[in-house]
Amino acid sequence: MCGASMKEMPNVLWLEEIKKEDIISVGGKGASLGEMTAIGLPVPKAFVVTAQAFRKFLVETGIEDTLFRKLERLDVDDNGALESVSREVQDLVLSVGIPDQIKAEVVDTYARMGANGTVVAVRSSATAEDLPEASFAGQQETFLNILGDDALLDAVQRCWASLYGARAIYYRSKQGFDDRSVNIAVVVQELIPSEKSGVMFTSHPVTGEPLTIVEGSWGLGEAVVSGSVSPDNYVFDLRSERVVDRLIAEKEIMIVPEGEHGTKIVELSAKERTAPVLTDAEVARLAMLGKIAEDHYGIPQDIEWAIVANDVFILQSRPITTIRRPDIPRAGAAAAGQQSSPLGVVLLEGQGASPGIASGRVVIVRDVKETSAVKDGDILVTKMTNPDMVPAMRRVSAIITDEGGMTCHAAIVSRELGTPAVVGTKKATKILTDGQIVTVDGEKGTIYEGAVEAPVAAPAAPTAAAAPAPVITGTLVKVNVSLPEAAQRAAATGADGVGLLRIEHLILGLSKTPGWYIEHDEEEAFITELYTGIKTVLDAFPGKPVWVRTLDAPTDEFRNMEGGEEEPLEHNPMLGWRGIRRDLQSPGQFRLQVEAFKRLWAAGYDNLGVMFPMVNHPREFIKARAMMAEWGVDVETATLGIMIEIPSSVVLVEDFIKAGIRFASFGTNDLIQYTLAIDRNNENVADMYEPEHPAVLRLIDYAIQTCRKHRVECSICGQAGSDPKMVTWLVEHGISSVSANIDAIPRIREAVARKEQQILLDAARRNA
Repeated sequence: MCGASMKEMPNVLWLEEIKKEDIISVGGKGASLGEMTAIGLPVPKAFVVTAQAFRKFLVETGIEDTLFRKLERLDVDDNGALESVSREVQDLVLSVGIPDQIKAEVVDTYARMGANGTVVAVRSSATAEDLPEASFAGQQETFLNILGDDALLDAVQRCWASLYGARAIYYRSKQGFDDRSVNIAVVVQELIPSEKSGVMFTSHPVTGEPLTIVEGSWGLGEAVVSGSVSPDNYVFDLRSERVVDRLIAEKEIMIVPEGEHGTKIVELSAKERTAPVLTDAEVARLAMLGKIAEDHYGIPQDIEWAIVANDVFILQSRPITTIRRPDIPRAGAAAAGQQSSPLGVVLLEGQGASPGIASGRVVIVRDVKETSAVKDGDILVTKMTNPDMVPAMRRVSAIITDEGGMTCHAAIVSRELGTPAVVGTKKATKILTDGQIVTVDGEKGTIYEGAVEAPVAAPAAPTAAAAPAPVITGTLVKVNVSLPEAAQRAAATGADGVGLLRIEHLILGLSKTPGWYIEHDEEEAFITELYTGIKTVLDAFPGKPVWVRTLDAPTDEFRNMEGGEEEPLEHNPMLGWRGIRRDLQSPGQFRLQVEAFKRLWAAGYDNLGVMFPMVNHPREFIKARAMMAEWGVDVETATLGIMIEIPSSVVLVEDFIKAGIRFASFGTNDLIQYTLAIDRNNENVADMYEPEHPAVLRLIDYAIQTCRKHRVECSICGQAGSDPKMVTWLVEHGISSVSANIDAIPRIREAVARKEQQILLDAARRNA
């Protein structure tokens, strides 16, 4: 670290004072938390003891030169010497006192976190940590459930010492980092007493596919990240906004706080072991927060999260360092129960945690002390992976575990090392035997009998995308928003307003149905939550239109929530009881939403517009409008509109205009599937889902021309609004505005501007 930079940085910084550029002083973890706080993600209160404070500690205590001399002479491949020097250096760090000035600043800052003392997590944050090319996952220590000045100072000093743990020294050496260049900061963060927690990857960590992988278990997140438990696994597709796959694991334990210092392991009840940790709504909310982080950083993220009651917290975000093409092509689907393949007889299956295929001799390790038996090229088999095993993991050709998931820290390291890994097999240590020869397919999650060879796939050519500069357009370019947390980032795009604010995630994130709030006399809590969430978005777009879509959650999403026990079982919920049809038949649910809208209008938010989804006849709009008037809304001044998602609403659009709509917005996702009779989530017909189908385009064009005739704003807020080619066609046909996903705004605005310029140029040439 540069001495000048060190002097410029204080000993302690609050997260609100930190940006990602401060990584040299606050470490990867600290910089990431500061950046996430700045963009509005729900990060617990925290401060950072800077790397400047650590370096000052080394210098003022006089241990710096002695420490680095010991490390310079070390051969990290000599396990005995590595362990011995590591102990000596750590003992040296712990043997001296923290300088008084640093101690006073840490204690004073801690006091400002809470009047009666705040329970905190104390986390190491190395300055070479969480980089795009290397995560350093699990290499330094974390101390949980810390309370009191003395316990905090002790934990900070132990974090400093952990910079010189054997596994950390070894890992830095193999990654090419000089020990003198790596410092350590310490994050002191309010401890969230998690009811459920885990890790998510905003892209598939093995294949790189655009799928959010969420792993979760009960209690504190250490159970998941340490590999102590096999977590539930959920796959969320952001394109369809649905959970497309889930694996409910048998979770044997959870980790909870104990006393004033530390944690304990608690065995779960039989019911808890097999119960799903997350609802689909919670998975969706986590995925949306993950998307915010990924969009901000411009790279897929590895995120730790926690949930308490209805509150979601983001505890850490780091780049995924391991996405790569698999070494072999994915085999075709096998018949159910089949126990052989082109690669041989299948012995075991689990989750593919790190891609590649390797063969070797099985060595079963039941304790970290047994890793000395592991030789170059062996297959490491253990109950759970652990960061202490990193030196052994460096030597092996593949890794197999009974427990753990693909988001545990040790699994991340295995991917960085390029070591194939299969986790969560449940019984590898019981079925496999020492000395047995097996082949591990780390992509498919399969272990085969004997040594086999597989063809190598050619690497795919990399692709790159350029970000166009924002431009001014006559056609309004709005943005779609799903979560209030994304409001500031959405506004930063320069969008001309919000063409679609989905409130499903606000409501579904409560984990209770609107009916539950009504039944339990908790209506005010529901209204307040809705009011606050919408207000956050309105505040981010002063003077610009914000169109809020009323609740459009299918019954299968309500069924997983408290109060959803009586939800009807529908063969196809997408065609069922949702949108305006449900609100009209459930006036209590509709009234709660209207009350929130009414309060916002009364507060002066006249840029709020409300649009009704799934309308198929003007009488639905008329009835909804009348109900709002009955509840005290001035419907003559309120901006009310409809979603055009059903062919019937296109055919009757002129009748809707006569009924009083102020705007109409195409929900192309549904309009396409209902026009073409194509379920967009059905892989058997997915290739027939065609946004530019002539029938779809004719319907859209008819609605646009009718709205133009009557001077009613016509917009689009479905996925087609994020497609430059489709938007170009829409502008040519006279659409008033378009609304796109946050990350698509620059290219959509450019496409709109280019088309508008072409139209003007063509007109000028015709009149010349």
